[in-house]
Amino acid sequence: MNPFGAALVLVALVAVATVLGLVYRSRQGLFRDVADDEATVLTPADVGSQVPFGAAATLVQFSTEFCSRCPGTHRLLTQIADGRPGVAHVDVDLTHRADLASRFGVLQTPTTLILDGAGRVHARVGGPPHRADVLRHLDHLAGPEPANFPTASHLPGSPHAQ
Repeated sequence: MNPFGAALVLVALVAVATVLGLVYRSRQGLFRDVADDEATVLTPADVGSQVPFGAAATLVQFSTEFCSRCPGTHRLLTQIADGRPGVAHVDVDLTHRADLASRFGVLQTPTTLILDGAGRVHARVGGPPHRADVLRHLDHLAGPEPANFPTASHLPGSPHAQ
């Protein structure tokens, strides 16, 4: 092969690898809503947890000992759960539980499931989730605010108060 042909093949390989890497990266942290007909109901025993699930929602994080992004995800989900009444965070270590990984279709860690108060899976995300997306899903599970509940725009001193 001549040097020009070899350089062309090398450039093509780098371009393909770059595109595949960008596609993979763009899909990290994206939530996939679970349809009602495929929603599974989980209990703490199903994931081998001693921690009870939350009355309003539960954030189930699947991680491993060697996952570099799992500690950051653990901190994020713990902060969110601590800031919301009735929300629990359960971290399931799959290092020695391959049965759970195959049962729940976990192909990467971290993987997070968002459960409602009854333990039904409503969403899942592969990779580190984004705070805003988790909060949005929790707000959706909580339902609409009562009509007499003051929002930020109706509080005294708000620039939008009427």
